[in-house]
Amino acid sequence: MPDWNAVFVPSTPVLEIFLRGTITFLVLMAMMRAAGQREAGGLGITDVFLVVLVAQAVAPGLVGESHSITDGVILAATVILWSLVLDAVAYRWPRLSRVIKARPRLLIEHGRLNHKVMRRELMTRSEVTVQLRLHGIEDISQVQRACLEPNGMISILRQNGTETDEPARPEVL
Repeated sequence: MPDWNAVFVPSTPVLEIFLRGTITFLVLMAMMRAAGQREAGGLGITDVFLVVLVAQAVAPGLVGESHSITDGVILAATVILWSLVLDAVAYRWPRLSRVIKARPRLLIEHGRLNHKVMRRELMTRSEVTVQLRLHGIEDISQVQRACLEPNGMISILRQNGTETDEPARPEVL
């Protein structure tokens, strides 16, 4: 017969779990903001490995010596709570939103690359042209404006004022 106390009764003080979750979440959030918007979009295999490794690296700091299901639930609730709190703060106070949330960054204007944004996001010209081709644009002069969006995707407005379609998805073989 299982020891139900060991399964459901928190093995670590609730305040400690809350503090561990809070500190870890806020530090990782700050690190991701510092990494730049480009890292938010479409996950590749190395990105997935990075997420798994980061999760594995912070797990001991998050859970400490906990062993119960309740500890994990409290920790998950803490992370979700902070995510909601930051969203609410960004919504309520737009000035703080600039610090908490990423904003679109102007990557191309009137057919000219914004090299400052490219440097900040560590994007090469060839990476930008790949994105343009995915939107069906061969020449950068066809672009009125292109923005690197907070989710890491690039939105493009053509010189004639029309938005491009969503980037083409590769066909499955």
